[in-house]
Amino acid sequence: MSIATAEISRAKKVGLQRSAQLATGSGLGTQAPGEGFAMSIAHRQVAKLDFEHDHDRHDVEVGLGLVAAKRASLVGRGPQLSDVVVAMKLFGLEPERRVEHHDVTAFAGLAHSYVAQRRFVDAVSKEDLLAVHAEATHS
Repeated sequence: MSIATAEISRAKKVGLQRSAQLATGSGLGTQAPGEGFAMSIAHRQVAKLDFEHDHDRHDVEVGLGLVAAKRASLVGRGPQLSDVVVAMKLFGLEPERRVEHHDVTAFAGLAHSYVAQRRFVDAVSKEDLLAVHAEATHS
């Protein structure tokens, strides 16, 4: 009869090994738990918006989800509704106002290009996200 290898001497799974320092820099993304949940929240919030051209909806949804995930990762937590709301405020998107095509040109093509997504998220600075947050909490 064979006995299973003890957990203590079992080789670590490659995907679970972590380096002492996280890689940071342009194009590397953000590390936060449950980043995919930001996309679900963004999907629900974008559904409340009225678009001039409906084909802009998916690009905006992806962009807001990515920015919300970045904001959540800054403090090392999963995304929340407030992260998506801050992302919407940052880009001037409000449910009461119709979203014109020229308002969302920054989001163009995000749904179909990983390179464009990374470039878009890298362009949003930590200071921008914190400034919008401070403004929202003082209103």
